[in-house]
Amino acid sequence: MPKPEIAIRIAPALADVDPAQWDACANPALDEPTPGVETHNPFLSHAFLQALEASGSVGGRTGWSPAHLTIDGPDGQLAAAVPAYLKSHSQGEYVFDYGWADAFQRAGGDYYPKVQVSVPFTPVTGRRLLVRPGEAAPQMRAALLAGLEALRDKTDASSVHLTFLPRDEWERLGTEGYLQRTDQQFHFRNEGYGSFDDFLTALASRKRKMIRRERKDALANDITIECVTGRDITEAHWDAFWHFYMDTGSRKWGRPYLNRKFFSLIGETMPDRILLVMAKRAGRYVAGAINFIGDVALYGRNWGCVEEHPFLHFEVCYYQAIEFAIGRKLARVEAGAQGEHKLARGYGPVETYSAHRIADRRLARAVADYLEQERRHVAEAIEVYGEHTPFRHVGD
Repeated sequence: MPKPEIAIRIAPALADVDPAQWDACANPALDEPTPGVETHNPFLSHAFLQALEASGSVGGRTGWSPAHLTIDGPDGQLAAAVPAYLKSHSQGEYVFDYGWADAFQRAGGDYYPKVQVSVPFTPVTGRRLLVRPGEAAPQMRAALLAGLEALRDKTDASSVHLTFLPRDEWERLGTEGYLQRTDQQFHFRNEGYGSFDDFLTALASRKRKMIRRERKDALANDITIECVTGRDITEAHWDAFWHFYMDTGSRKWGRPYLNRKFFSLIGETMPDRILLVMAKRAGRYVAGAINFIGDVALYGRNWGCVEEHPFLHFEVCYYQAIEFAIGRKLARVEAGAQGEHKLARGYGPVETYSAHRIADRRLARAVADYLEQERRHVAEAIEVYGEHTPFRHVGD
């Protein structure tokens, strides 16, 4: 008996999708979770993605037009979904394809629009083909990939990009003909430490002394640190953090991606998944960082300040995050993109993955050749970084 045809819909707004059903696909309850693998990725939640849309941080004239794919199962419940966007630029992705776009434009092609499967402005690994567990999962994944191809054709897009994939999803896409790309980040791994001092004892003596000195100097100007989460986060905290975010964002990108309304929305809908680390001096907040709390990992996202103080960035973004993760018994801290300076502070190199399907065969061949070399360079860089971690060697 032939299998029933799977109907794929495009949701131009996440508000059109039931939150509980989306979350059942994005973060399904598992009988036997895989150790170290995130069971609740806060960025894939309906609350986070909807806050981006409801605040106007994506949609409208931002160049991120939602085009989420959804599939209903035989029971009428959402069985699979993809967070997808039509992009008119390559900003806010952290996997850079400007060179590909320029080359295609010079050859007379139109690189934009393109189909982007990701969480906007968020370089965090997570599932992209959101399929409920069950016997039909392989069929649903195949249908979602076919839906992405159909979306590309329907919109005259040049390509499909799935970024910050889990390795197993990346490998499967490679067998489907997607071009495979790698990059690297720096993550802290909690090796069962009972305290921050336990972590320090694992470091070489010189690095241990350096971190202790940096933590002391960061607070030298009568600076105090507050870690705030849950309903203790107030609009006053968001007002202060917004100033920090705007200052840093304006200097790094010219125009910050997130707006003030976004922070209020996530404060309302997912407060228990947020950790604000705020630095105060002379009665006012002078710096802060926002982190998101998963069941397995802590994710450092944005930082900013209105006063410059030595080592305060390291204290607020890295050391406080490590301390919180150890206290919560989280497996790791992911501190975002780039930053070789993280290596000396206990964060080690980790490979990241993305997959790309380009319609034009000439461009696809050129990109494939480039990616083969790039993967080799990334692997070599990770090997070198691994030889320069601050941890004690056997016999030290």
